Amino acid sequence: MTVTAPRGTEARPASAEQPAPRRRHRTWFPYLILLPAVILELLIHIVPMVTGFWMSFVELTKFFIRRWTEAPFVGLENYRIAVDFDTPIGQELLSSFLVTVAFTVLVVGLSWGLGMAAAVALQRPFRGRGVFRTLFLIPYALPLYAAVITWNFMLQRDTGVINHILVDQLGLLDEAPFWLIGDNAFISVVVVAIWRMWPFAFLMFMAGLQSIPGELYEASAMDGASPLRQWRAVTLPMLAPVNQTMLLVMFLWVFNDFNTPYILFGTAQPPAGDLISFHIYNASFLSWDFGVGSAMSVLLLLFLLLVSLVYLYATQWRKGRSHA
Repeated sequence: MTVTAPRGTEARPASAEQPAPRRRHRTWFPYLILLPAVILELLIHIVPMVTGFWMSFVELTKFFIRRWTEAPFVGLENYRIAVDFDTPIGQELLSSFLVTVAFTVLVVGLSWGLGMAAAVALQRPFRGRGVFRTLFLIPYALPLYAAVITWNFMLQRDTGVINHILVDQLGLLDEAPFWLIGDNAFISVVVVAIWRMWPFAFLMFMAGLQSIPGELYEASAMDGASPLRQWRAVTLPMLAPVNQTMLLVMFLWVFNDFNTPYILFGTAQPPAGDLISFHIYNASFLSWDFGVGSAMSVLLLLFLLLVSLVYLYATQWRKGRSHA
């Protein structure tokens, strides 16, 4: 008697067997790759930030530098000293804050305008466009210290190139002014910062303009739109995502600028060039009052976070209204 297997249960040849499931990648491998970056982030940013926040609540002066862990806790006293505008410390901090605000508005605004103008001018191909692009990016490519030190030599009163051109060559001024002291210090630090910053705006705008279809300009030209009208109706709206990110980044960079005034003026900066990051450095390392200096740093951090959150909320709200 022959027994037949039910339909569908016949033995399958070995070659027809399903392949074994592939081994899953180990779940710890991505974390292992990220581990060096996390460790560096902790050591370079998080730990110093937490330490500075702790220092703002203790009386860490020159009397406790060697025994910094034994510095007495003073609560919000350092913050009260920093924002007491009836005292010299508070008045100097307020003056430095106002100087930094004016500095940031001028540098970001003029850098944005120069970068936009240069990017639009070089949008269409012409002979020598690559040369101009390279020349415009030189200030951004140069090492910061070498560039600002060169400006320091150029702005010297007796031996500087700036006075030689303005006084001796062009005759625009009767006598050589001091560019690194007095009220002229503000002009000097603004000019140097713009020279350093505007190529970044130019580079960002050049990248953004590459994504705008040329058909939009052709259609607007056929409708009789002038170049200014094309810029307002086509270029600016299409560059809105670039502008949103770039303006915030430029604001944070410029408001926190420490290297430019430090290299340009040294530790004895004039009041007109007393940017707030440099002011906090001097308040900490020249007066040896690290508690008050740390409180100033925390207040600066809170201000920048507040401005960033308001800016992001405003841009997202405006974007939501445009899509509604």
